[in-house]
Amino acid sequence: MSDRGSVSVVIPVYNEMANLPELLRRTVEACRGLGRPWELVLVDDGSRDGSTEWLAEAAREHAGEVKAVLLYRNAGQHNAILCGFASAQGDILVTLDADLQNPPEEIGKLVAKIDEGFDVVGSVRQDRQDALFRKVFSGVINLMVRRSTGVILHDYGCMLRAYRRRVVDAMLGCRERHTFIPVLANLFAKRVTEVPVAHAERAAGTSKYSVFKLVNLQFDLLTCMTAAPLRAVTYVGVCISALSVGFGALLLVLRLVYGPEWAAAGVFTLFAVMFFFIGAQFVALGLMGEYIGRIHADVRERPRYLIDRVVGETLRERVGRPESPAHANPRAAHHAGA
Repeated sequence: MSDRGSVSVVIPVYNEMANLPELLRRTVEACRGLGRPWELVLVDDGSRDGSTEWLAEAAREHAGEVKAVLLYRNAGQHNAILCGFASAQGDILVTLDADLQNPPEEIGKLVAKIDEGFDVVGSVRQDRQDALFRKVFSGVINLMVRRSTGVILHDYGCMLRAYRRRVVDAMLGCRERHTFIPVLANLFAKRVTEVPVAHAERAAGTSKYSVFKLVNLQFDLLTCMTAAPLRAVTYVGVCISALSVGFGALLLVLRLVYGPEWAAAGVFTLFAVMFFFIGAQFVALGLMGEYIGRIHADVRERPRYLIDRVVGETLRERVGRPESPAHANPRAAHHAGA
């Protein structure tokens, strides 16, 4: 066995029963081919289709290789991944979706890049097999993230990513409830890169990201990484105020030149301007409400998730890696809201 750093593959699972047998088979084969210590951490995010029991049984059958972390209820994809990070023991942590649209066989490509000295390795989906609206929405998110963070990566929506342990430990130390892991990781990474990976159509099941959830993700992105929207609203308000002063002066001049009869004809224009101002105020209030709502959720410091049970032990027993405070007793840490 190689003395290179160990690898933990973390996969959040939510109602993916149709994909799980193939996912487990291909991921285990890919990990066995790495030539180093590895573990597979499957986090059940409150599934209701039988995935929970299947994952528990898979952990028993693959003792020493597969661990199943079963959450008490649905906590969301990114919180499930953070739970998996807390339970994992590897020096390199790889995340992967359970829908098999990103092949597990690409894991080795990301691990090799980490070995070159990078802290975070993202991936860019080649020949994407998603619907057009998802491609467009993904493009908007990627553009917004690049503009907000200054980190030039091209596909933040692909969850096939690799992280060094120190980056993951820094993320686990963050207390905010609403977060977006790829962006958060870049805050703690010195060297970031990305590699092209294959992309396939979903073989079974349906996407867990509806249009409504995608919109919520957009708000999470805006509010967890930057205050730029609030600043932009301020600038827009200043511009609107300046334009309204100029427009009022123009109306006054035209009234003096053409008389009061002409001014009466501009009533509906004034109403349109008023409605525009009202709309701008509602936009500003909505954005402030998003920030205030997230502040309210963070100051309560409720746990991100609640672990029901953990089935299986992996790298800690196989490799004999000593526990550190950051890795010890993930159940206790996250009942406390880590």
